[in-house]
Amino acid sequence: MVPRMPPQEARLGFVYSQPFRIQGVSVAGEQAVVHVPELDLAFDIGLCPRPVLAAQTIALSHAHMDHVAGLPYWFSQRWFQKMPNQGRCLAHPKIVEPLRRMMASWVDLERQRTPHEIIPIEPDSEFQLRPNTFIRAIEVSHTVPALAFVVIERRSKLREEFVGFPQEKLRELRSQGVEITRTIDIPLVAYTGDTEPGDFLLRDEFRNAQVVVTECTFFEDEHRDRARIGKHMHIEDLRPLFEAWQARDVVIVHVSRRTLMPYARERIEKVAGPERAPSVHLLMDHRANKQRHEAQLAAAGAAEADEATETTDPATPGNA
Repeated sequence: MVPRMPPQEARLGFVYSQPFRIQGVSVAGEQAVVHVPELDLAFDIGLCPRPVLAAQTIALSHAHMDHVAGLPYWFSQRWFQKMPNQGRCLAHPKIVEPLRRMMASWVDLERQRTPHEIIPIEPDSEFQLRPNTFIRAIEVSHTVPALAFVVIERRSKLREEFVGFPQEKLRELRSQGVEITRTIDIPLVAYTGDTEPGDFLLRDEFRNAQVVVTECTFFEDEHRDRARIGKHMHIEDLRPLFEAWQARDVVIVHVSRRTLMPYARERIEKVAGPERAPSVHLLMDHRANKQRHEAQLAAAGAAEADEATETTDPATPGNA
């Protein structure tokens, strides 16, 4: 008897929330990696899909195997492929030394040392990713030391009392040492990591993030106790968060394989409500995400066509 073809490996999920691509593979207990190419950043690295090699920073939420197993390979492949830098991993201070020992153990196995950088990031501290862009760590509650992360853009904004002043006057005030600007933080992408619900998810960083990537492992009513014991999220735990988070898109990850996507979507629609549900996406719901992306492409194409028409229309001012 001719055997069947082997099952396909999990392919990357993809959600586009302009200007961010949220892509990766996240299945509870198996692997979790969420890559945001526009930020050169990946949250967790349970395995290492090829596109994630491009990320310069791994923000590691915790050290369960399905979130960390791909880290040595990521460092190794970046070095093997002669990428410009070795990459860096940000992690809870309590797990930094074990991670370093894990990397050291590979020296005896491979008879070589892979360059790597593992950086402790304290809860409520920040690490600079780029000029004006920082990642902030927030301690959450899981069965092991765990962090959530929020990427923040820091901008200078003219103070309200100086709005409308001519540039010459502003330069004069600045030369006199007057602070004419104030600094504002704009949360871009937030990532909960694995956690039970808590007030930390209601902080302003989560409330105001443009995109929130949240764990939700359990959807069945009878699995509320499982969620509580494992310190994971149940869909019902997201009910108040859907109301509090102002994000234009919420991306759910870490769904258990036992949960079918149609059922998960049904539960989301019930918990989030008709107005919020369309902006809540399951990273691994390939069919729904493909349809959404095709609609985005069609809308973008129509907008480009309209713009081209306006610029070539003889009646348009400047084209006469």
